[in-house]
Amino acid sequence: MPPITAIVHTHNDGLRLGRALESLRPCDEIIVVDHASTDDSLRVAREYGAIIRSAGREQATASHFASAHNEWILCVLPSETLTETLEASLYEWKVSTASKVAKIPGCAMTVKQETRAGWKDAPRSTRLVPRGWTLWDAELPVYDPDSLLLDGDLLRFQTP
Repeated sequence: MPPITAIVHTHNDGLRLGRALESLRPCDEIIVVDHASTDDSLRVAREYGAIIRSAGREQATASHFASAHNEWILCVLPSETLTETLEASLYEWKVSTASKVAKIPGCAMTVKQETRAGWKDAPRSTRLVPRGWTLWDAELPVYDPDSLLLDGDLLRFQTP
């Protein structure tokens, strides 16, 4: 059973962070990497039982993997939530055997972006990656077209 650590980078995201953390129920551990927030971000993270790590504005995401207790890392933005279908996919993932997931390079998800005109499809995004992942675009893994596509969506909200 491959447990999951979620990593969420935040900077003054107190108004939206709770919604993101609430949807991370399938995760066994949540790490909030705070980049010098001056709002309620840290209080919200503590309310959800997250482990808090401080980071400079430019510190690399990969450096925070060392503190994760699990081999698989889910990267989520504070403006995003998992749909119930995606949560179910992650629970199914967790009952997979270690030998089955060892062959998977990473998992991608569809992303729906909130706009003034409604929800629009954004590009797929690789978000569930093994601890040794080395390809990063800021705080998120670089998209890998060979990633397994999980059912469900990440919802990216425009406003808190």
